[in-house]
Order: sequence, then structure tokens, then C-alpha cells
Amino acid sequence: MKSLRHCLYLTILVLVASCNKPAEPIEITPEVFHVSVDKVMDIQIHDIFSPPVASRVFVYPNIAAYEILAQKTNEMSSLAGKVNELTSIPMAEESKNINLELAAIIAHMELSKSLIFSEEKMEVLQDSLYADWQEKNEPEFNTAKTYAFEVVKHIKQWMDADNYNQTRTMPKFTVDTDDPSRWQPTPPSYMDGIEPHWNKIRTFVLDSAAQFKPITHPTFSLEKGSKFYQELMEVYDVSKEITAKGNDSEEIEIAQFWDCNPFVSVTRGHFMFATKKISPGAHWIGIVKIASRKSNADVAQTVNAYTKTSIAIADAFISCWDEKYRSNLIRPETLINQHIDPDWLPILQTPPFPEYTSGHSVVSGAASTALTAIFGDNFQFDDDTEVPFGLPIRSFDSFNLAAEEAAVSRLYGGIHYRAAIDVGLTQGRNVGNLIVERIKMKFE
Repeated sequence: MKSLRHCLYLTILVLVASCNKPAEPIEITPEVFHVSVDKVMDIQIHDIFSPPVASRVFVYPNIAAYEILAQKTNEMSSLAGKVNELTSIPMAEESKNINLELAAIIAHMELSKSLIFSEEKMEVLQDSLYADWQEKNEPEFNTAKTYAFEVVKHIKQWMDADNYNQTRTMPKFTVDTDDPSRWQPTPPSYMDGIEPHWNKIRTFVLDSAAQFKPITHPTFSLEKGSKFYQELMEVYDVSKEITAKGNDSEEIEIAQFWDCNPFVSVTRGHFMFATKKISPGAHWIGIVKIASRKSNADVAQTVNAYTKTSIAIADAFISCWDEKYRSNLIRPETLINQHIDPDWLPILQTPPFPEYTSGHSVVSGAASTALTAIFGDNFQFDDDTEVPFGLPIRSFDSFNLAAEEAAVSRLYGGIHYRAAIDVGLTQGRNVGNLIVERIKMKFE
């Protein structure tokens, strides 16, 4: 009996000691932000977001996290007044001693959840992290969460005024079948042109969607001596040359590595299904993670890199889509099948929107320019972004060289003319340079 009382006494002491366990400060590392961004990327793949819409899903949560952290260090300055129509977020009260890094990651996850379809997938990550933080220091967690929700409300109000909801009700793109130069839906799905009204989305740093309107593509002509016909034949000839080398050629590897088509239709007999991948913007967001880890970036530097790059990507899509549906140029696949070789297929599946300019080129030009400003030129990195999709690592000596390879991959893939690639890369770098000029950090 005495032994039993002794055991009960020890048990009570252990329980009391555990209840009186001192709260631990909650430390947020850059890896927590990488995990949150990776989760958003995984959900985007599952939910099949188009490339322009995916860019919107990335950028707003990053800005929310950035604005919270901008209060903590003199090296970061608010984006209010630098990003279009963004006003100052509610300031954290000094007396509450809010953990701003914790508030930033909570805001990132909460705002991300509001932009995706499969919210429950984000909640799994949230629930796991929240439980850990509550156990370590419930008062600190609750204070940070309350503040994060105030900021999320503010950013949501700004976000909801970007015309996205209005574009959901606008009419589908009308195909002009009378003009042989105009875009037509391509096999195998013959999908409608996606996001024809994306140029109506409020820009972030650009003065307007047309600020860097590119030069006009070569005049449409099927005369053999014309510049346009030469570009058309280049697509056909390069494709034939590449395929003659076999599936293990360097050019095919490059084309597949940078494919980044979120919805590839596959036909097997009477069945059609889709394979899912990351979008072009998501690939560059993956490169942000690689560069941040390699440079041992702290939380503020990591969030800055994600934010500046995602703004560059978002504005690049608005700029590019403005031109795509203005020029409304027909794809090489359509013309080659109609006039050169009815059995020809591009190495990559042609995406469902007009040709000029190349989205990969514009986005890669913008993202690489932002990343170069942050991490420097001649930044060597090993890009393992496509490993989950069965593709090998590719190594680059700079972000600009990676962008140039991403751009030319569209020629190798048989889905773009030369002008769309070269002019698109310039267009993207113009977008990126403006963002670098307007948004500067003291540690860059």
C-alpha cells in the first residue's frame, strides 16, 4: 500500500512538473517557409492551375509575409506605395512583443489556403505546425496568429480588387477561323484559349499590362522567302534534326526539363487522361529555394527572394498575356500540319493559347533578372526542380544562362518561333529590371 502511494505521489509530481514546464520561444527558420511554399506548389499541381493563375497564388502570400517582416529590420522596407494600390498593413503593437517571423509564416499559409481549391491539404500542414507551436508557447502563438489574421484581412481586401473575380465572368476567347494567321486550338484536346482577359488583372509594379509591349512579330506569310516562313521552317527542321538523334539527345532533354505544362493530355486508345506538372513560374519559385539554401539566406532574405521573384513572375505573365491575345498568332503545329507535314508532331504538347510572345521566355527573363539582383551574377546552382517528375538535375553557372536555356527549349520542343523566344526574353528582362529598380533591399 505504501509502495502504491509512493508511485501515485511520483506520478503527480511528474504531471505537475510537465504542467509547469516553462514555455519555449518559438523559432522560425527559412525551412518553414520552404515547406509552406512547397506545399502550395504540390496543391497547385493537384488542382491544375493554369500558369497565369498559379503566379497569382504565389505572389499574394509572399507579399503578406514580406510586409510583416519589413517591420522587424531596417534592411527591409514596406512595399506600400511601391506595389500598385498596396497600402500599409496594420502595424504590430510593440507592447505585445509579437513574434513577427511566426506571424509571417502563419499569414503565408492562411492566405495561400484562400487561393487554392484543396484547402484541406493546406490545413494538414497548418494543423501539424500549429500543434507544435501551441505546445511550445501557446501565448506567443496565439498573439502572433491574431496579428497574422489582421494582416491577411488587409491583404485580402487589396487582392480582391485586382479584377481577378471579374475576369471569371468574361466571355471565352473567340477563334477567328477566317484569318489564317490567327491562333486555333491545337491537338489532342483542342482546348479553348486560357485566360484571354489576363491583361485586365491589376499589375504589381508595371504601370500597365502594355508597358513593355514588344515589337511586332515577323509579318505572317507562307511565301518561302519571307522571314515568317523561314522561322516556321526552322521549327520543323530543328525538330526533325533533334528527333533523328534519338530520345536521349541534349535538345530533347532540355525541352522536357523546361516543359512545365501543368496539364498534358495523353491519349490511349479511346481513353484520354492528363499528366500533371509544375507551371513555368513554379519552376522558378523552386530555383528561389535552391538559391536561398545555397546562400544560407536567413528568414528575411528568403522571404525577400520569394517575394521579389514572384512579383516579377506575376507581372511577366500579365505583360506576356497582353501581347498573346493582341497578336493572336497561330502556332507552328497548326501551320506545319496544314502546309508542310500532316503527320508532324512537336516534341512537347502545344499549350492552349496564342504563340507570341513565348511565356517561358518572358517569365524566365523576369525571374532570372530578379534573382541575379538578389544573389548576384555567375551564381552556380544545380536545378533539381524536375526530379520529382523523373527528370535529371541540370546545372547552370548563372540565372541568366538558365533563362536562355528555358527560352530556347520552346524551339526544341517545337512550340514557338524564334522571334517569340528572343523578343520574349527581352520583354521579360525589361519587366525584371523595372521591378529590381523599384523594389530594393539594403542587403542586395
